[in-house]
Amino acid sequence: MERGEYGAPEKRRRRRCLILTVVAVLLLVVIIAIVLGLTLRKNTDTFTSTFTARCEKFGGYDCEKVWGAFEEAYVGRDPCKVPPEAYDPFIAAAPLKPACNRMMFWSKTKHVVHDFTEKKDCFITVEDTLMGNVVDGLTWCGKEGSSETFTTGCPGWTDCENNTVRSFWNRVSTAFADAACGDVSAMLNGSINTPFHPKSIFASIEVKRFQPSTVKSLNVVLVTQKSAVTNCTNASLKDLQKELAEGIKYSCKEVAETQIQECGSNPDIACRACW
Repeated sequence: MERGEYGAPEKRRRRRCLILTVVAVLLLVVIIAIVLGLTLRKNTDTFTSTFTARCEKFGGYDCEKVWGAFEEAYVGRDPCKVPPEAYDPFIAAAPLKPACNRMMFWSKTKHVVHDFTEKKDCFITVEDTLMGNVVDGLTWCGKEGSSETFTTGCPGWTDCENNTVRSFWNRVSTAFADAACGDVSAMLNGSINTPFHPKSIFASIEVKRFQPSTVKSLNVVLVTQKSAVTNCTNASLKDLQKELAEGIKYSCKEVAETQIQECGSNPDIACRACW
């Protein structure tokens, strides 16, 4: 036997092993791709069904049209290049119904204010309207070259200015503030040093949209706890008064969070008697 013949079977075995390994790796990649695709599809379907179910609870809206207008704002786009005006068609498809004297704004008091509005049907926040409720607490975005809605891998609130979610809330908050009329209320946090923070949506967008021709007054409910660090004389609240257009009356009242919770749970107490 010539030199090298003894190694031939071994080389063939190594070659077979290499081929089988490559095939196994490729098969694993395909399986992972399929699983990932099905997961993303499931997430998209869940997001869509949640949106639609929330929309249908309101009644009187064409939820298919509302979804289409919403999706149009971000699908196929860079998730950091979705300006607030991209949601204009959605706002048009989900117009606000008149709610004079019942509109409640908030900043850093989301849990308290929503617990209250869920129990008492006398005030509404933007999240209590169709346009805010359909995606409250959700994350979504699109990707260039894709027709999908993604719920993971989306930019965070501060990652870029015109990200999908931030632009949405800026736009719907603008619409909510533009619709403000009569006596308007706002729950602010009395447990932080700056209850009227200039970078909050309430300060940077909503207050600036109040018009004296439609808004009669702004009544601030400063929610306090035992460890309250501020009160109605806070410097930032004086800034709030300066921001209000001339002709809009202002008032502020410090109210304990426990009082709001207890009042919200008592159907015999009228809403405005809670503070």
